[in-house]
Amino acid sequence: QVRLVESGGGLVQPGGSLRLSCAVSGNIPSNSVMGWYRQAPGKERELVGVVSTRGSPTYADSVKGRFTISRDNAKNTVYVQMNSLKPEDTAVYYCNLRITNMNYWGQGTPVTVSS
Repeated sequence: QVRLVESGGGLVQPGGSLRLSCAVSGNIPSNSVMGWYRQAPGKERELVGVVSTRGSPTYADSVKGRFTISRDNAKNTVYVQMNSLKPEDTAVYYCNLRITNMNYWGQGTPVTVSS
């Protein structure tokens, strides 16, 4: 059974940084895609960025140049380094694992950007 566990969320001031981690347990095939989505209050869940097993990450325009997604295949872990955070980045961040047409989600970790 696949299980995703996020960590690293919290409160940060505008302009600050946070690093989120997502550890995946279970058998992960080589053709999987891992990444991050977020959902702000009153809004729909949206893509932050994703990375395949051997590819380069792709990002939403709203986070390009500020967020960096990386993946450690040996540890079945995906990270997002978030720099220059803005109040509009406030959301619950969800880790996602996609294996062909199956999607798996973590429980979410809240990020609040506020002074």
